[in-house]
Amino acid sequence: MKIVGIAGSLRNESYTHKALGIAVQRVAALGAEVEILDLRKMKLPFCDGGDEFPEYPDVKKLQETVKQADGLILATPEYHGGMSGVLKNVLDLMSFEELSDKVVGNISILGGQSNSNSLNQMRIVMRWVHAWVIPEQIAIGQAWKAFDKEGKLLDAKLSERVDKFAQSLVENTKKLRGVG
Repeated sequence: MKIVGIAGSLRNESYTHKALGIAVQRVAALGAEVEILDLRKMKLPFCDGGDEFPEYPDVKKLQETVKQADGLILATPEYHGGMSGVLKNVLDLMSFEELSDKVVGNISILGGQSNSNSLNQMRIVMRWVHAWVIPEQIAIGQAWKAFDKEGKLLDAKLSERVDKFAQSLVENTKKLRGVG
């Protein structure tokens, strides 16, 4: 089973990347092969509706990596009540060929109070491309006080939710993708 993580943040010390890292570790501990596509290290264009980007080899890398995955973890900061433009653009650079039948877990990071706006947006986009979004989702509000200096979650209940999220992603990927 291969799970690919994508964080829709370009910040160096982003809470989104910290949360994705924790989720990926938990999924790996359950036996899945994991890979993070670090968008900060990739050169990707704005999607223009086309499907050929020969001058951007990282588009092919993105598409091939996701195509080979059984599941995805998508993490986004919430900006103005929605997912980041970075994550939306990355999803728009792919199509049904890469995204259909993937099992997806969604995570959102907020500076303010926790809500489900960006999570709902990601769920709608993934449903549109025929992916399977697990019911468990993570929203980390007031992210600036959710992590310690080492990047670990401070709240034990939130950490337990990430464990349940990881378990659900692995179990549902086994069921829906027929992989072990």
